[in-house]
Amino acid sequence: MKPNETAVVRVASSISEVDAAAWDACANPDPSRHNPFVSHAFLKALEDAGTVGARPGWLPQHLLLDGPDGRLAGAMPCYLKSHSRGEYIFDWAWADAYERAGGNYYPKLQCAVPFTPVPGPRLLVRPAPNRDEVERTLAIAAVTLAQKLGVSSLHITFLTEGEWQRLAELGFLQRTDQQFHWHNAGYGSFDDFLASLASRKRKTIRKERAQAIAPGIEIEHLTGSDIREEHWDAFFAFYMDTGSRKWGTPYLNRRFFSLLGESMADRCLLIMAKRNSRYIAGALNLIGGDSLYGRYWGAIEHHPFLHFEICYYQAIEYAIAHKLLRVEAGAQGEHKLARGYMPVPTYSLHWIADRNFRRAVARYLEEERREMAEHREILAAYGPYRKTAAAEPEDAF
Repeated sequence: MKPNETAVVRVASSISEVDAAAWDACANPDPSRHNPFVSHAFLKALEDAGTVGARPGWLPQHLLLDGPDGRLAGAMPCYLKSHSRGEYIFDWAWADAYERAGGNYYPKLQCAVPFTPVPGPRLLVRPAPNRDEVERTLAIAAVTLAQKLGVSSLHITFLTEGEWQRLAELGFLQRTDQQFHWHNAGYGSFDDFLASLASRKRKTIRKERAQAIAPGIEIEHLTGSDIREEHWDAFFAFYMDTGSRKWGTPYLNRRFFSLLGESMADRCLLIMAKRNSRYIAGALNLIGGDSLYGRYWGAIEHHPFLHFEICYYQAIEYAIAHKLLRVEAGAQGEHKLARGYMPVPTYSLHWIADRNFRRAVARYLEEERREMAEHREILAAYGPYRKTAAAEPEDAF
């Protein structure tokens, strides 16, 4: 593959080398569908905090495409990876198989938002009549970069369904997984949402909500200038407690959250629980144009159902009040199904340099896609909604 010869392709070793307004004109041209994770500010906070870089094994190699007018026409957030941590599209078995066969799986090139399994655009293209051509040129340039770097593979993860379908024509291998998202069917209140559920599920949620706040727990929503450093201090303690138990070493540091608050406070929603005037638990959400994205949760006291209340029910209430179309509550977690979060597919694309290894992975992915589709159908059949109530379909970009 060779990129369009009329395009000027370059690589930035830091997002700071790219003009923020130019990047965001490609990443989020439509405010109504704003995705905060591909914004310049979010990616810069990760880099400035030192959570990505050479030492963490996420070396920025952002791909940039300049148009004939000299303006940035497209971009891809890319990283040279020396491991597979913090991706949530698991290829550990691929790495093991390739290395047992005598190859070097690492380094690899990853187009992704680090530590963030949030679906969204990955080939960021400024609106133009030739946007499909620019997207295609970016994809070809990414493969060319992978070949130039001599890596084993290129992975584009958690991209949109539209990108996944269009770029498969270029020879990328297609992979699917699943998450659980809540969809707003035009509810006017949380009670309207409950009315769409089967009676038993409705009663269970009401019981869980009552028990969650029974010990005198108060819930606060903080965003914008209401979020102060003391709130980030409390939240970071929650994050470290949960992250240390789940991952061993949490990916993010305290400085990242301060930088996020400085540059994106209006996009942050902290849902905090307080007991006896002391914060005891909290969840960080980011506010998009039409979605609320649940990210991190933690607690320093255990209370039954408090996790569900802060992460799921409070998020649903916020989405209804602000007329957001969906709540995306992160990766995995079939327990979300009973709380109104339905299974939806997620997408990734993979280019593998070695032809024999590529064929083996292609056979595996064909079977995996079929199994994932069947699994989603089975899970959806056990959803909590009344049979006359249907969840909204997932949008395709």
